[in-house]
Amino acid sequence: MEGEMMTGNLAAAWGARLAGVDYVPAFPITPQTEIVEALAKWCESGAMDARFVSMDSEHSMMTAAGAAAATGARVFTATSSQGLLYAIEVLYSISGWRAPLVLVNVSRALAAPITLEPDHNDVLAARDCGFLQIHAETCQEVLDSILMAYRIAEDERVMLPVIVNLDGFYLSFTREPVSLPDPEKVKEFLPPFRPAHLGFKASAPHAFGVAVLGGTPYSYFRHQMHLAAMNALEVHQEAAVAFERLFGRRYDVVEGYRLDDAEDVLIMTNAFASKGKAAVDVARAEGKRVGLLRLRMIRPWPADAIRDALRGRRAVAVLDQNLAPGQGGILFQEVAACLYDEALRPRALCSFIGGLGGKNLSEGEFRAIFEQTADAGVRGKGIGPVLLYTEAEHREMTQLQVLAAGSRADSK
Repeated sequence: MEGEMMTGNLAAAWGARLAGVDYVPAFPITPQTEIVEALAKWCESGAMDARFVSMDSEHSMMTAAGAAAATGARVFTATSSQGLLYAIEVLYSISGWRAPLVLVNVSRALAAPITLEPDHNDVLAARDCGFLQIHAETCQEVLDSILMAYRIAEDERVMLPVIVNLDGFYLSFTREPVSLPDPEKVKEFLPPFRPAHLGFKASAPHAFGVAVLGGTPYSYFRHQMHLAAMNALEVHQEAAVAFERLFGRRYDVVEGYRLDDAEDVLIMTNAFASKGKAAVDVARAEGKRVGLLRLRMIRPWPADAIRDALRGRRAVAVLDQNLAPGQGGILFQEVAACLYDEALRPRALCSFIGGLGGKNLSEGEFRAIFEQTADAGVRGKGIGPVLLYTEAEHREMTQLQVLAAGSRADSK
């Protein structure tokens, strides 16, 4: 099919439609509502042979999604921000049932204060719930990742649900050219869901999520989930090969950009990685040997791929679009942990925090990252966490505080 301009949200809806989902429980929340609106329209018109149901909350939505997946239905739903956190109790149950489905999260920063723009604290709050996580940079990748997510989730070696993450506003409402895969090729890539251990049959009753007394069975089942998640690395590789053969696009668990001779490497994820790549091009034009590593799969953590990409580099900077108060960047900690035993690990590992609440990352901020990372590499000592916040932004914030203080004084 020919390509067309579409938003990240519409690309996500097309991913669900092409996957041939059976059931879509939904609850609206900005900025993902366009996804479920499109699906509702297609289900009502008959363009999709699926059941669409509006629920009363994200908690109910995910409960319905998990229950339907446990019967052997192919299930899709979407949420954002506070909605993901409201549903997080149920996410642990669904993964424990080993019921595969795909949940799209359109990242939005968490309250308080309240904002509609993105960072990644919402999706990273769910990193240990048993859902796999794939993070998309472009609208095309959103659609393609949903198809790959179903193939990975439904593989008998995995049988775990998947979150596909995209940035709110920067990607959810940005129109980019998207090539719609041929439906017949999609059917070849993603055959009908026929699970061996799931289903709803009166003559063969079975239970999910039953109580276990004592730590022995609980430890066993939790570790089985871990092993299944690790299996997803191999299954992702197989899916990537098949996807490239059918559609001509290749997605690995990480993406390297201008890494071949890079001394220093910037690690990023999601839509702002496009800004990072542009900054790498500017730095290269100035003679700096820098590159970028984009993390596409966050769970399972692709430790071997990260180590292979960073082995022998002078310095590495991790740019986290999240903040764990009292600790720093979440992904920085995980990168540092997987490099600990690497004999040829970089001489310096630097932590930067940026883009919180959708704050823009300027060319000057990227320049500062590269300069400080290079200096850290020469000294052999990491830095951070450093908050990317310009002097102009600080002056603006100070003026707002002065205005607020004046308003309070005037009201007395």
